[in-house]
Amino acid sequence: MTEEVSRSKLFLARLVIVLMVAFVAIGLAQYGFSAEVRARVWQNLLERAGGPMTFRFILQPIMAMIAAFLDGVKDARAGRAPFWETVLTHPAQRAGRLQEAVIATARIILLGLVMDAIYQFIEFKTFHPAEAVIIALLLAFVPYVALRGIISRIARGWLGRQSSGASR
Repeated sequence: MTEEVSRSKLFLARLVIVLMVAFVAIGLAQYGFSAEVRARVWQNLLERAGGPMTFRFILQPIMAMIAAFLDGVKDARAGRAPFWETVLTHPAQRAGRLQEAVIATARIILLGLVMDAIYQFIEFKTFHPAEAVIIALLLAFVPYVALRGIISRIARGWLGRQSSGASR
């Protein structure tokens, strides 16, 4: 990252990663990974869009888009390569860029984990921790990493036109 990350943001990102790993481990230990479990997971994932708390399917991606917008514009201003270009073609920078993404989305992922736990207790009267991780990643992390590079490219073009217009 071009700026120093606060200890609290770094702590939150690490906490979220530990929590997700623990949720997946607990889910695998509790329910296993049989064909029946995989079928239930897919069924439950598809049913979430129509049940209570559907606002999270709008809220979390919007929050991720805002974070992607801010970081994409920062990347463009700093002259950094777009996110996925760096992740895919610069192995030495890959871990750092992915760490930036986790730090940027940690609050959104944590919110997603909490919201999905509430949803599951309301809807299923139980908690499937690995499913909460899947939903949180799909609604928060995936939109962020999908949009950050695109926004960076658009911002670079816009900032380039803006600076060339100012020099006339």
